[in-house]
Amino acid sequence: MVISQTPLRISFFGGGTDLEDFWSKENGTTLSSSIDKFVYVIIKRRFDDAIYLNYSKKEIVKSVYDIQHDLIREAMLMAGVSSGVEITTLADIPSEGSGLGSSSSITVGLLNALYAYNNEQVTAECLASEACNIEIEILEKPIGKQDQYIAAYGGLREITFISDGTASIESLKISQSRKRMMGSNLLLFYTGLTRESSFILSDQKNNMVKNHIILKEMKGQVSELRALLESEEDFDHMGQMLHQAWNLKRKLSKKITNSIIDNMYTQALESGAMGGKICGAGGGGFLLLYVPRESQNQVRKTMQDYREFPFMLNDGGSKIIFNTGSDYWL
Repeated sequence: MVISQTPLRISFFGGGTDLEDFWSKENGTTLSSSIDKFVYVIIKRRFDDAIYLNYSKKEIVKSVYDIQHDLIREAMLMAGVSSGVEITTLADIPSEGSGLGSSSSITVGLLNALYAYNNEQVTAECLASEACNIEIEILEKPIGKQDQYIAAYGGLREITFISDGTASIESLKISQSRKRMMGSNLLLFYTGLTRESSFILSDQKNNMVKNHIILKEMKGQVSELRALLESEEDFDHMGQMLHQAWNLKRKLSKKITNSIIDNMYTQALESGAMGGKICGAGGGGFLLLYVPRESQNQVRKTMQDYREFPFMLNDGGSKIIFNTGSDYWL
């Protein structure tokens, strides 16, 4: 049996510049962090040659080509596992439409577990690039590349997507205590809405010529936040930056926000939040807020109709946490 653990993520700035329509013309840059919420993939060898799958549905098939779950099917084909396995996926959040990168975390976690099942060790770069290949090239999902990379590498990272298709990954020079202090000002609330990110991103891509100027401005906030975090300055400017970024992001597509999200955000600002944004493509999922600690009780009281999702920033990327076939992975 093999179990992989792959983190979810929060994207702070630069989202949208990781789409090929942007980085093929000029480098895209994002700043994001993995968090201490995870996707788990469990692979168990079976006594027969059938393939058993357990996720939000259950599948029992004889051929990998008959698998309905496209991410599992393509990950198995890429890793060379074709029969006689039972695969179960578990997650700390709703399986779709969270805005926390769960689909890409599943893809990265599947590849990591499948390679470990085959007694193969692979790098974070391999996991990220192959996950991008599956989701973007093979399945033709209109998504970006930051989720796959932050799931594979983990940590608080600036990731640059270069026009030749490669990526440069840099860790921020920030102490653990300062990172914890920053994270203590961040709150997540679930909107109660789920959505298919591909619909929103497709609409965003259709407007890429108009959106390019907006995305360039959003990209510029990456270096501004990095400079703030790597300094000893107060974090509160981050809240103002998130507010600016949200006002820019909502211009990219009419599908990014709605009356429920707008109402949540307005209530939060009136209660003491300094800024925030919807996570991921938008339209639902989780609302991220920057709230100074002295205002957090009031914000929680105002947002009591919405489920809070406590979290901490996390350093680790996808890893194998259990493997009965080898002590090397433990």
